[in-house]
Amino acid sequence: MAGELQNIRELTCEPDLTQLASATGLAARGDSAAQAEICGAMLWASFAAPGAIPGVFSTICSAQTGRPAREVKLDVPAVIIPEVFWRIFEDTLTGPEGGYDATSITVAVASLGAALDGGYAALSEQAAMDHPGADRAELKPIPPMISLAELGGLPDGSLARELLSMWVDNGFDPEVLDRDAIGLGTLSPALSYLNTRILQMHDVWHLVAGYQTTSLHEMAISAFQLAQFGHNYSAMFLTTVCTMSHLRQPQGFGLLLQNLSEAWHHGAQCPPLMAVDWEQEWSQDIKSLRRKLGIEPFAGSLPADLLEQLAAASP
Repeated sequence: MAGELQNIRELTCEPDLTQLASATGLAARGDSAAQAEICGAMLWASFAAPGAIPGVFSTICSAQTGRPAREVKLDVPAVIIPEVFWRIFEDTLTGPEGGYDATSITVAVASLGAALDGGYAALSEQAAMDHPGADRAELKPIPPMISLAELGGLPDGSLARELLSMWVDNGFDPEVLDRDAIGLGTLSPALSYLNTRILQMHDVWHLVAGYQTTSLHEMAISAFQLAQFGHNYSAMFLTTVCTMSHLRQPQGFGLLLQNLSEAWHHGAQCPPLMAVDWEQEWSQDIKSLRRKLGIEPFAGSLPADLLEQLAAASP
């Protein structure tokens, strides 16, 4: 893996967007050099130039789905990716002996941030403030924990009860990760609010935006979130997953591109969900909320449980 990762590392730089769009089509058809080029562009944006995340991912997703690309420029500040990052990233790509589950890969990707250049945080905060979907996150107070008792006291069929059932039936934690344990309170204002609210509302968006809790749809909702408000963790996660695919299962790279591209465009077309006061909508049913907010549920072209089907069919 080391030699192949070194090749990607050499391609981790500001891309030419026209060339990036051309590489996307080749990558989806299995071209190894083009896949490495895509990974390098994602790595540069996700870990060196967070202000470029919308432009890089929009270019890739538009090329993959044949949609007209938005006119974007990558004239954004960037930092150097430190040597220590590449050592940790290689370990992350290798993963634990038994493979990742949803929580362990979340923790592993989130931990990559500690290996980045000291100037990255300021660039990421500015990128968050600049993204219209973030809804002026830097000005908002940190929301309190959601009360499970409050959810349980609302009517059957309401968003609140659907959310509670989702958590109870699947053994999920309400905020995925402990906000204090991972230090969200130490982040700058916009990132602190955005990351806290994403932990809280990730499963709400699953329900309202129509994403299932399968592996493929967990990747898809990361692309949805990325389009919605430029979430840098979502970019890091998708970059890591795509790099894993290129290095270990390159035949599936086109599938991943199609999945994340469809979800990206879904996120771009939906109204900005960060601006919704969800606690005021707990008593509404999901269909009514979709009509009220103008949300069409995700309709990806791939079966939601495709990866589970492939795993079950493997000898």
